[in-house]
Amino acid sequence: MEVVGVATRGGEALASVPEARPDVVLLDIGLPDQSGLNVGKAIVEKYPHIKVIALTALNDARVAQEAIRAGFVGYLTKDTPVSRLVGLIQTVCDGQVVIPQQLMSSVAETKSPQERDAALFAEQLTERERDVLRLLVVGAASRDIAEKLSISPNTVRTHVQSILSKLQVHSRLGAAAFAVRYRVVDVPGERSRG
Repeated sequence: MEVVGVATRGGEALASVPEARPDVVLLDIGLPDQSGLNVGKAIVEKYPHIKVIALTALNDARVAQEAIRAGFVGYLTKDTPVSRLVGLIQTVCDGQVVIPQQLMSSVAETKSPQERDAALFAEQLTERERDVLRLLVVGAASRDIAEKLSISPNTVRTHVQSILSKLQVHSRLGAAAFAVRYRVVDVPGERSRG
């Protein structure tokens, strides 16, 4: 892993993301200038491929729920040993969500109406559409998707239109953001830089 940037305020973090291009962002919830939840949500919405993990002193199930709803893929407390922290960051990079055991049941029990709707939308996707969506998440162009899945560009276009319709989004980026936020597909082979 390589640390590609450090910020002490939310505005600074948002400004540094485009240049630093991290794969993972560790984000405190209690920032001096704004809510870390809002900063994380803004990062996830604008850069859906970035995995945002809350790293906070707050051992609070309600805040953990808000973080997961905002699109965070992890919620860790600052008393996590460094050796364990590194492993948990790798777990997130492997496509899993990490939450402390004592908060897990509280977080898992509560799904927002948006999460319930998202699950219903995602259930409509075929396996092939999920394959296409997985490639959209990593930014693949239509030609690359066609080649990778051994289908024609026209078939890719048809699948993309079907995905947009089923997920009720208006663009490829919207579909990718939806897939990341609601963990519709796993994206293999990502590595952590940050």
